Amino acid sequence: MCIRDSIMQNHLMQVLSLLAMEAPVTVSGSGMSGNHIRDSKVALLKAIAEVRLDDMVLGQYVKDDQGNPGYLDDPTVPSDSTTATYATAILKIQNQRWDGVPFIMKAGKALNERKAEVRIQFKPAPAVGMLFGGQSFSRNELVMLIQPDEAVYLKCSTKAPGLRTEPVTSELDLTYKNRFLDVYSPDAYTRLILESLRGKQATFVRSDELLESWRIWTPVLQQIEQQQVEPIPYGFGTRGPKAADELVARYGYVHDKDYHWHANDQ
Repeated sequence: MCIRDSIMQNHLMQVLSLLAMEAPVTVSGSGMSGNHIRDSKVALLKAIAEVRLDDMVLGQYVKDDQGNPGYLDDPTVPSDSTTATYATAILKIQNQRWDGVPFIMKAGKALNERKAEVRIQFKPAPAVGMLFGGQSFSRNELVMLIQPDEAVYLKCSTKAPGLRTEPVTSELDLTYKNRFLDVYSPDAYTRLILESLRGKQATFVRSDELLESWRIWTPVLQQIEQQQVEPIPYGFGTRGPKAADELVARYGYVHDKDYHWHANDQ
C-alpha cells in the first residue's frame, strides 16, 4: 500500500512537517540546531489530527487500451488483492496558524505523471470579478518541484499585454537546471550520507517524530484492513480515481486542467 510503503506515512509527512512547521530556534551554527529543527517538526505533527477514512480515496490501477497491464495482471499479485496503489488524504492541522486549511496528500503508481511536488493554492483574489467582469481566472499557485527536476515557480493570473483587458495565466519561474548551470546539486541520499559523516542529525527522523507520524496514520490503516475497503479502479496513465478530484474539490481545491507548465519543454 502506498500509505505504508514509506511514501505517505514517512516521506510525504517529512515534506509536510518542513512546510508547515514554525521556524526553529536555530537552523545552523549551533550544536543544538538539529534538535531545534526536529522539535519544530514534532510540534507540528502533534497538532495533526488522525486521518479519517471519510477524508480518503483509495484506488488501484487497471489495464488501459494501450496494453499496459493493471496491478492485478501481475502474476505475483493475488487475483483478489485489495492493495491500494493510489491514495488521496486530507490532513487537518489543529493550531492557530493552519486551522481550517486542508492539507491534501496524494501518492500513487501508474499515474499520468511521475513527480514529487508541493503545490500551495491561494484563494481567489478579492474583487477580481469586478475588475474583469464575466471572465474566468485560474487560481494563483506557488509550486515547489522536488522531483524529477528541482524548481520553484509562481503560477499567477495577470493582465494580457497590449490593449486587451483580459487575464492570462503565466508564471515566475526558478528552474534550478536553467538558473544554476554550473552548480553541482547532489541527490537526497548523497546529502544524508554527508550529514551523517559530519555528525549532523537535522535531516534524520527522531523517534518521537516517527511515533507521532504513526499516531496519525495507524487508526485509518487498521480501519482499512478490518473493513477490507475496496480500492476504486483507475486507468493506467490517468490522474487517478475521479472520486479523488471530487474529494479535494469539496475542500476548495480547483484543478486547472487547461494549464501546462512548460519549463520542462525549454
